Amino acid sequence: MIEAASITDNAGAEATAIVLIVASSIIGLVFAGLQYYKIKSIDMTLNQTEESLVNYDDQPSGGETHQEKLKNISEAIQLGARSFLKAEYSICAVFLAVFGIILLVLLGTADNCGPVPVSTGVPQSGDCWADAGFTLLAFLIGGVTSMVCGLVGMLIAVYTNVRCTVEATRGWTGAFNAAFRGGAVMGFCLSSLGLLVLYIVIEVYRIYFVSGHGEETTEVDGEQQPVFIYLIFFEVVAGYGLGGSSIALFGRVGGGIYTKAADVGADLVGKVEKNIPEDDPRNPATIADNVGDNVGDIAGMGADLFGSFAESTSAALVLSATSTQLQESYATMLFPLVISAMGILACILTSFVATNIRPVRDGAQVETVLKTQLVLSTIILTPLLALVSWFFLPADFTFGADPNANSIQGTAEVSHWWGAFICLACGLWAGLFTGLITEYYTSYSYSPVKEVAASSETGAATVIIYGLALGYKSAIIPVFLFALTIFASFYLCGLYGVSLAALGMLSSFSIGLTIDGYGPITDNAGGLAEMAELGENVRHITDTLDAAGNTTAAIGKGFAIGSAALVSLALFGAYVSRIGALEEGINILSPITFAFLLIGAMVPYWFSAMTMKSVGIAAQAMVMEVREQFNTIEGIMEGTAKPDYARCVEISTRASLREMIAPSALVILAPILTGYLFGVFALAGYLAGSLVSAVQLAISASNTGGAWDNSKKFIEQGNFNGKGSENHKAAVVGDTVGDPLKDTSGPALNIVMKLQAIISLVFAASFSRFALPDGQAWAGYPQN
Repeated sequence: MIEAASITDNAGAEATAIVLIVASSIIGLVFAGLQYYKIKSIDMTLNQTEESLVNYDDQPSGGETHQEKLKNISEAIQLGARSFLKAEYSICAVFLAVFGIILLVLLGTADNCGPVPVSTGVPQSGDCWADAGFTLLAFLIGGVTSMVCGLVGMLIAVYTNVRCTVEATRGWTGAFNAAFRGGAVMGFCLSSLGLLVLYIVIEVYRIYFVSGHGEETTEVDGEQQPVFIYLIFFEVVAGYGLGGSSIALFGRVGGGIYTKAADVGADLVGKVEKNIPEDDPRNPATIADNVGDNVGDIAGMGADLFGSFAESTSAALVLSATSTQLQESYATMLFPLVISAMGILACILTSFVATNIRPVRDGAQVETVLKTQLVLSTIILTPLLALVSWFFLPADFTFGADPNANSIQGTAEVSHWWGAFICLACGLWAGLFTGLITEYYTSYSYSPVKEVAASSETGAATVIIYGLALGYKSAIIPVFLFALTIFASFYLCGLYGVSLAALGMLSSFSIGLTIDGYGPITDNAGGLAEMAELGENVRHITDTLDAAGNTTAAIGKGFAIGSAALVSLALFGAYVSRIGALEEGINILSPITFAFLLIGAMVPYWFSAMTMKSVGIAAQAMVMEVREQFNTIEGIMEGTAKPDYARCVEISTRASLREMIAPSALVILAPILTGYLFGVFALAGYLAGSLVSAVQLAISASNTGGAWDNSKKFIEQGNFNGKGSENHKAAVVGDTVGDPLKDTSGPALNIVMKLQAIISLVFAASFSRFALPDGQAWAGYPQN
């Protein structure tokens, strides 16, 4: 057996951890800057050359040149995206201020703060107002960082899409590299910025919580007892994850409603009723549709995965702080951040394969190159994670005061550094396999999507039936993978192992975000090519790039859902630890716990119903507007008059911002009200039910929508009678139904899982003080 490095005797271990974290963050930001420079260097002049796929002597309709059309349309998309984010972030800023005040008051008036004796695991009386103030500051920093991440992703996407279009007029390699580098700017900037800001928060807070108040003993029953120094410290830092995930909820729900309202409106009137191509410049909703790709899939996804990183790291930090062996070295306490640091470095190496070592030469290579990124990053990370586990973790460690009676320890009485590595590896490889399974069910290269396309022979109804069946079936293997990962991780390292598995799955999220960003960029590039009338040759390149992007976007959603399930369970463990229920555990047969288990399982359906209906309401307004413009503006269909694009952008913006309030309020308020009115054990049941329900609903919704989308694209390639046929119309109906499933409700459910869990953790100290007496009695919690 290989022994772990003796880090407690290694004076350079702390310096090594800090250098790895800071250096990888800076390297990641510099790498993102270099990718931006390469995108900026693209020649935007449309010239007639031998390699050009466009005949620029054929001028487009409307009296503008191809160059002028491309410029004007891209500027309209940029303006619409910026306008939406400005309006959305104004609402988010108000939320941060109001919810921040509530958080400060409720946590400040709690009485469950201060040093945590190892013998009891229960915080002693301390300065709750100070803890509340630091939690509030971390919450605000996390929220602002999440907003910055979404803004950066959106800005680079709308900057890159037109450059991808220009490169598509010249061939495959330049177009792919432009889109991939645009995604890389978002992916590496977000992961590096999130890691660096979190590290700075930890270092600043450490001055107060550890250096200033770092007594290693506290008085219990007249005797000095050793304490968990870092526990309250890291619970306060968890406010960072709460802020990030709160903004991610608004970004996912608001952006998802926006993009699908525009998409559904454009498809139903343009494709089905008017029989014009997707992204046709005659369609009034086409600009809003392209704006939606950026505010939903780019800004929303960026904020979502940032939230996953912040919450999984927070959960690992809190759980690690309940081990006396782990807290002996500050380098060990920083181990969750080191994992993310190694991920950034590995993903930088991986990205060169796509752009330099093995560049795309034709359409057949696109999907293979993108898939190689996921596989290669996983292979590179595996030995790196083994190395840092050996170096930074002690050979053996336990959790809590009594490992034999403490549920955080899991089945094993003692955990080992190699067990921690296995937890990381399980999460890492489970994420990859989940992605590959998602690809199988959503790519038209495989039989499931081809079966959905074939069902269009008998109309839209059978397309919907086959798509729903595919989505339900696609949840089977991923759930088994998650269950196996959870079992192995919990067996080896308890709930700390589960949090490590979540970090392992997210360790490659720099490249995951890169691929996620690539998809909407190529989708927009296709829209720009269509609206600027650059011809079928260019559109063929952008459509092929986009089709691969649809599949990889579905893979990214699979990663996000899987990591959300693991993060939610880890946060649940931290919550159970915080309410002092680790030794006796949570009794699922308790009447109040079981009752709220059912209620928690219902909430994801309630949330999905609200978001689906919100998309329907916003889409109805869009359909009516598009129909009215076709009927009242003369010359639209002939191409002699321009539609009122701005009006459609305005409708999507107003509808999405209005409709995102209610489902967001449900997710935020439900766990808080449950904790205060019915007690901490009722909330434990609620969280467990919500997790089990949401993960399967999210997988099936996302994969159903992805399969419908790609079955439509499969038909558009000339299969089953091709574009304009009855088969195509049936597939368009399925795709339209699937849009809110895969881009609104499905992806937002992973935020529902995480956000409810971290809200419960942050407010746990307050629940025990302010829960109503009857609620405490029902929950079995001691009376105040």
